[in-house]
Amino acid sequence: MELGVNSISVIPREKDWVGDENSVFKTLGASSHTSDDREQDDFYATEPKAIDILCGVEKFEGRIWECACGQGHLSKRLIDMGYEVISSDLIDRGYGVGGIDFLKCSRPFDGNIITNPPYKYAKEFVEKALELIPNGKKLAMFLKLQFLEGKARKEMFVMHPPKVVYVSSSRLLCAKNAVFHDKGSAVAYCWYIWEKGYQGDTILRWIN
Repeated sequence: MELGVNSISVIPREKDWVGDENSVFKTLGASSHTSDDREQDDFYATEPKAIDILCGVEKFEGRIWECACGQGHLSKRLIDMGYEVISSDLIDRGYGVGGIDFLKCSRPFDGNIITNPPYKYAKEFVEKALELIPNGKKLAMFLKLQFLEGKARKEMFVMHPPKVVYVSSSRLLCAKNAVFHDKGSAVAYCWYIWEKGYQGDTILRWIN
């Protein structure tokens, strides 16, 4: 069964909701951790400019699911560009559908997934997203450059190589609790692009 925009509106917005056997969204969102943990450790809003840069180099056919939408910074820009976007998050931050645990989702999604996931669960987000989307659809994850490091992630990259990694030459901002400032960023970010079913070498490119 496909996931639809209308089906998302009937999901309860309770923070600890995990759905039932017949739910169309069988739990979407972020992780099975408390709202305090997520708020303190994982909510880093992405400046919308990051989407403008991404869509300048990548095109997405079909619907997009922003599964860690926060306050909608990325979703709103995608909608402005004419994409059909489904937005959800574990925590209800006033945008999209709250109370949705992405890592527990089991229903396939016939579309693309674009998000900035909670970094400490980024590997799990990538693996879950690739499980849910069909061959030919894309997964775009906004992650630190250092995500390329690590033995466990190396195994994932070998099994599921990204098609392209776009390194941002100028720093993009992620703001804790969506409080942006003018100080710039000390963190290097990339857009990691997977195309489900791709098995070639990863292309490295520079953007911004």
